[in-house]
Amino acid sequence: MKKLKYLSLSALVLLFLGCGSEKEEEEVTPTKPPVETASFTAADVNIAYTAFNTHFYNPEAKLYYSTSAKTGLGAIWTQAVYWDIAMDAYNRTKDANQLKLVNDIYQGGFQRYDGYNWNNTREWFIYDDMMWWIISLARAHQITGNQVYLDKSKEGFQHVWSRSYDPVNGGMFWNFAKDGKNACINYPTVIAAMELFNITKDAQYLDKAKTIYAWSRANLFNNGRVADNIHVVQGNVGWSDYTYNQGTCIGAAVMLYKATGTESYLNDAKLAADYTKQKMSDANGILPAEGDWNEQGVLKAIFGRYIMMLIKDANQPQYLPWIQDNITLAWKNRDKARNLTFRDYRVACPTGTIQSYEASSVVGMMQVCPPKE
Repeated sequence: MKKLKYLSLSALVLLFLGCGSEKEEEEVTPTKPPVETASFTAADVNIAYTAFNTHFYNPEAKLYYSTSAKTGLGAIWTQAVYWDIAMDAYNRTKDANQLKLVNDIYQGGFQRYDGYNWNNTREWFIYDDMMWWIISLARAHQITGNQVYLDKSKEGFQHVWSRSYDPVNGGMFWNFAKDGKNACINYPTVIAAMELFNITKDAQYLDKAKTIYAWSRANLFNNGRVADNIHVVQGNVGWSDYTYNQGTCIGAAVMLYKATGTESYLNDAKLAADYTKQKMSDANGILPAEGDWNEQGVLKAIFGRYIMMLIKDANQPQYLPWIQDNITLAWKNRDKARNLTFRDYRVACPTGTIQSYEASSVVGMMQVCPPKE
């Protein structure tokens, strides 16, 4: 992820215009309110995903546009997030056409990014951009069984580890200049290592995951709050709050908990979830908007994946209504003509050009979060 790492907290304060003051007036019966006011439905999940692909997927490039105007492709690292969403949609539906899309997106990345040549410093100009793809490649292997996907993931992990890991002071550098160690490379490194460990059972991946998690907890974690970065030259910690950092911390902790049974990992995941809900969300538990016409719009798609991992894989259902309520509100406020959702769940989705980044998070959450019964 580029150009987002060292933003000051004040730079992230957004002006929320027209924040949900209007509600649709719908005729309701005392015994059967409209589904829309209670929860999104399984049918809505299909509608939302179809709409997202209709307005943002480029079938020639086999990757996603940056906006609904379809004038250019999205940022390299966000394509891996969209690929994750496609894989989640396949896991949900087991539809053969959806599996084809999963394989097509791999091919789109192969064609666009020099065959996933990790040594190409024009295509890959930052370590965390690589790590998002490394994670997704491992997942794609688990879904398809394609050995090439696993080989690409393993090669990428070794490449990043050999260049990004600091053997003296610990942690992973996020960029080639090695001036910062960010949550967006450290926690995803843990996740990638755990994905590869779960596939290969090679203990080196588990050891590396533990090592990076321990460094991250000591340097980027404070009672559930995840710092965005440590600037190694200036020595300061950037305590800006981002949902994707909270999410990858949760995912890393849950995966280590599942592999080791160590309760402290689960406790960390719950602390991070609680901080996101209690400190970063509004009084009604609605997640922050994030992404005023930039790539931050995709961050909650990442958070949604990993909070659901905590809910499902670590058996913490207490967080489920919170996520369902966020999805329900965002879906209610969708652009009903296009069935597109927005980064700020509390307001009506704009009817003009919007970014795939800001339209993605609800769609992603829907693929992994069940509707209320």
